[in-house]
Parts: sequence; C-alpha cells; structure tokens
Amino acid sequence: MKALLVGSVFCLGTLATALAKDGTLHTFIKTQLSDQFWGEGAHLGDFNRDGKGDVVSGPYWWEGPEFKVRHQFYPATKTFTRKKADGGQEQVAGFEGALGVNNAYSDNFFSFPYDFNSDGWPDVLVLGFPGDISAWYENPRGGSGMWKKHVILKTTDNESPTFVDITGDGKPEIVCNSGGYFGYAEPDWKDATRPWAFHAITPKGSWQRFTHGLGVGDVNGDKRLDVLEKDGWWEQPRSLAGDPVWVFHAVSFSPGGGAQMFAYDVDGDGDNDIITSLAAHGYGLAWYEQEKVNGAVTFKPHVFMNKEAGENRYGVHFSQLHALDLADIDGDGLKDIVTGKRFWAHGPKGDAEPGAPAVLYWFRLVRNRDKSVEFVPHLIDDDSGVGTQVVVGDVNGDKRPDIVVGNKKGTFIFTHQTKRVGRVEWEKVQPKLLGK
Repeated sequence: MKALLVGSVFCLGTLATALAKDGTLHTFIKTQLSDQFWGEGAHLGDFNRDGKGDVVSGPYWWEGPEFKVRHQFYPATKTFTRKKADGGQEQVAGFEGALGVNNAYSDNFFSFPYDFNSDGWPDVLVLGFPGDISAWYENPRGGSGMWKKHVILKTTDNESPTFVDITGDGKPEIVCNSGGYFGYAEPDWKDATRPWAFHAITPKGSWQRFTHGLGVGDVNGDKRLDVLEKDGWWEQPRSLAGDPVWVFHAVSFSPGGGAQMFAYDVDGDGDNDIITSLAAHGYGLAWYEQEKVNGAVTFKPHVFMNKEAGENRYGVHFSQLHALDLADIDGDGLKDIVTGKRFWAHGPKGDAEPGAPAVLYWFRLVRNRDKSVEFVPHLIDDDSGVGTQVVVGDVNGDKRPDIVVGNKKGTFIFTHQTKRVGRVEWEKVQPKLLGK
C-alpha cells in the first residue's frame, strides 16, 4: 500500500479570521485490489454481514477490512490474448484494458448494493453496457457459488444512469434513458425479481444508449427530485399518477454531454445550483449559479477547469471527466467534488490525451467572505483515475469518507487518513496558485 499526501484543510476554529496553531492534513492510502479490467465502476457494501465494509466491482467482491479475499458472484469468463516479451502469447483474465494494448469495453458499467428481497442481505444491481440489460444478483446469505441473476430491465440507456429514490416512496429506482425517453424504472416491491416497469417522464426524443449527462436533484426547492440532463432539467410534478410528462426547462449545462450531474447549493444563498463536467470525453468542470433575473430563473456558468492550464487558478487541467461524486471530504459541512480522468475511455488512441496520467482529484468547496466561491484541487493519485462511476463512502467505519474506483486499470480503494500538524507543515502542502 502507498500513502499519498493529497490535500489538506486548515482548521481555523470558530472565527474565520482566527490563526490556529495546528491543522488537519487529509491523506489517502491507495490499495489496488486487482489490476484486471472487469468493470467501469465500484461500490461499497457489507456483503457477508460481518460488520466490515466490502468492495464490489465487476463480477467480484472483496472482503474488508484487508480486501485480500475475493469472491466471484457471477461468471468471470472473459479473457484476451496478450503478446509476451519472448514473442509467445498468453491468456489474461478480464477485458482488455491497461494490461493490453487494444480498446475493449466491459459488460459492467455500474454496481449498486441494495437488499432487493428484504432478507437482510445486500444484493448487487449491475447496470451493464449502455443499451443492454440491467440485472440484480441475489446474495445467497453466506452461501457459496454464483448468485442468482434477475434481469429486470431489457434496455438501460445513458452513460450515467443512477439508482436513487426519485419518487419519494422510500425505495430507489433506476433513473436512465430507455426507448428514446428519460424516465425511471421501479419494481413491484412484493416481488422485485420480476421485470420492472419503466415510467417515461418526457416525450420521445433522440436520446439513445450513448447519451451523456444525467443527474437527479431538487432544482426548484419544492422537495421533489427533478431530472437533470445536458440541455436542461425536467421538473417533477405534484403527482406521478398516470405517468405525466414533466415540465422541461431548457438550460445549456454541458453541450458536449458530461457525466453525473448534481443539484447543490454551492454558494450558500439558499437555492440549488448545478454541478457538472462539460464533456465526458473532452474537458471542463463547472458549476451553474441559480439566479433570478426579473423574476425568471437563470443559471450563470462558472467554468473553473477546462482545456488550458490557465483556465484554472491552480493550473490543473485534465480530460475525460466521465465520473463524479459529491461528498464532504474534509468534514467542514460543505460538499466537495470527487472526479478524475477516465483511463482509455475509447482506448489508447481515442479522446483527448489518452496517454496523460490517469489522475484522481477532490475539489474542496470554499465559500469566501466576499460571497465568491472556488473549488480548490487536491491530487489524490496519478495512476488510477475514474471509470464511469466513482463512489465516496465510509468503508472502514471510521467516519471518514473513502473512495472506490473500478476501471481499465483495475479496482482501487483509497482509504482516508487525517493528521494534525502545525501551520508551517500545513502550508507546505497547500495547492499553489498558478504563477505564484
């Protein structure tokens, strides 16, 4: 394991102007669970119910807290041929990713743990390659062998679908595109093994399997979750009875189509703003400030990282932001952005800068006294990146947010550590402004 000094937050005490004598450094210990490419995402859960957090990615889950024991829960039969140094060939387990030289795609883009049959054991929902099926795998309650597969949705489109309680009934739904519509799929919870019903919320459009950009959040503050997409947001009506078409509000959030999108009060003014990457296979990270102009709601763009180093105050720039998560990393009560570069999204010759380091960052949200806002970048790692899913959660029960990643470089967990230090040591590791 490798300890990485990745970012820090100085604790100023109760007054913003106070000069504290010590601070808190935030570091992460990087553990690579596998170098094989099985999935573009990873998640957390306690699959053996031993009270310890586990990690799932592709057809495997790893037992915490040491993550040395790996269990296969659906058949892992994929291999590819690799040329050896002596000119011979060998078979390598998994889809071809960083261990090979060619582009390939897995059949597992997202994993979501959930107890679908209410037996007390977390199962695993897998959203596969865009346009293909979604299925959940039934935990055998400590038994061995393959988990029973339940196909619940024949077509799951969009490259950033999610699993969240959008209806407000206390149980999550799959939010995605399907058949040319935006919508959500939910089961009859009396028997979640049967095919789930898809509820369209839009008229039929040109959305297809490779549509980019999707999020869920309360944009207008009415306590109902809306659907975010690159061209605007769909307002959830008071009642979902009869599957009404939701009202569309056009906003150009990310013309190129990003990844996960979030509604969050970035500037602390009481209304939710929008956070998104600008192009999943290009550049750009931004937040859109919700404003009222002459009684009308508008969104003012704040692009704080883009193609050129000079477009970020700290000179940070990277491409292929194909996965984002939003979480309070430093414990200051404000949610930060976790994202990075998706390694070889389209292979070693596709997209922008495919050979650049596969970085993983967290961007600390700072609200300044003058009511301005900035996201301060802290490097976590430069040899992992993200897939189509990056997840923040407490895997070891120490109440610190950890990070899990699955992609073409393998499966990783970044375990959060904190350390109290003096101001001099704290200042040494702060991100430096460009040109300073």
